[in-house]
Amino acid sequence: MGKKMSIYDEDNTVRTSKSEVNLEVASGDISNANAKNCAQFFPPGPQSLRPTELPAGHAIEKCTSRLIVSKLVNKRISKKLKDLYLKPTKENILFFLTTEDKGIIKELYSFAGKVREEHTGNFVHLRGLIEFSNYCFRSCHYCGLNKENKKVPRFRIPKETIVEIAIEAANNGYKTIVLQSGEDTFYSIEDYIYIIKSIKSKVDVAITLAIGEKTFEEYKILKENGADRYLLKHETSNADLYHKLNPGMSHKYRIDSLKELKRLGFQVGSGIMIGLPGQTVESIADDILLFKELDLDMIGCGPFISHEETPLAGSPSGNPELAFRVLAINRIITKNTNLPFTTALSVLTKEQKTSFTDPFFKGANVLMPKLTPLKYQKLYDIYPNDNRYDGNSKEFIKDMNKTLSVKGLKTSTSLGNRNR
Repeated sequence: MGKKMSIYDEDNTVRTSKSEVNLEVASGDISNANAKNCAQFFPPGPQSLRPTELPAGHAIEKCTSRLIVSKLVNKRISKKLKDLYLKPTKENILFFLTTEDKGIIKELYSFAGKVREEHTGNFVHLRGLIEFSNYCFRSCHYCGLNKENKKVPRFRIPKETIVEIAIEAANNGYKTIVLQSGEDTFYSIEDYIYIIKSIKSKVDVAITLAIGEKTFEEYKILKENGADRYLLKHETSNADLYHKLNPGMSHKYRIDSLKELKRLGFQVGSGIMIGLPGQTVESIADDILLFKELDLDMIGCGPFISHEETPLAGSPSGNPELAFRVLAINRIITKNTNLPFTTALSVLTKEQKTSFTDPFFKGANVLMPKLTPLKYQKLYDIYPNDNRYDGNSKEFIKDMNKTLSVKGLKTSTSLGNRNR
């Protein structure tokens, strides 16, 4: 056997190791004959695991996904993990969310790491995060940026400065720029178009927007003018809890927005907080199934951290261990979705002195360093966080690459789009 290689290359195009499976496949479509050739490398098993009789022109990913199943789903893993990978159910998800068996938990994390390696490779995508405004007209009970918080000084970064920060980041190696703010109506759709086009005219990057709810027509205009991705967390699949924590907002419109963004061609991200007051483990299982139903391209699930200037002040923080389990289960179920090591999770795991690279071996493949100028970082106070740094410095990026490489990981140089 030769050196172990992932089936996916850095840009998520398919490849295989000839020494491992003795089969070379080219990008593009495969013929029926080639599909049958692919099948010879599968051990006898259920018909659903053998890619025979594939129609001519069947996409190459269909064949290689079977190779992945053949490699991962074997006698060395439990039936419950196999079922979670192949046919997840709420009952199965709840088992892994609640088990106290350390051996099963260890197996869950190990398998999630292998699924991440086989489906997305050993690459970590850096998404540079620019928090450009902490103004918000919402009153979300869990967020320190809510309009009722009169103690936080408010700021807005001029659109020209946003462009400058983004271009510098791209020149330093970032391939995705995430523009995030509270729901601030100060910036018009025309402002966003200016920012997007000004950045893309200078550098080759993907632009992700995390600017809250807009109208369907505004989503369409943003997509037509160069926005590539949209992050819109739904926070919980429980509509009653959502309405309780988000006064004046509609859970249905939130979910409908995610579906519309997908229809428009955005790469779409959403997510939840783990440990929200009123949340149950059953609702978390429902959230995970909703992620799968929506076929999201990015899922962020970090622990809840209470803020003293919100109605949830004094509530206990979410459990990082449960957040890690949600991360691992999402990886196993969604296979190639981009899953970040969230900022909230990094805050709590730092307190517990958890290794920085651990989340990547539990399923994560995305990191979102802050590019926000240091003088504003403390003011972007969604939850208490003293972890401030200059993610746009060459020294930071050099140190990041070094830390990842020690564990056999490397930062990606691709745009990092998810293959659908």
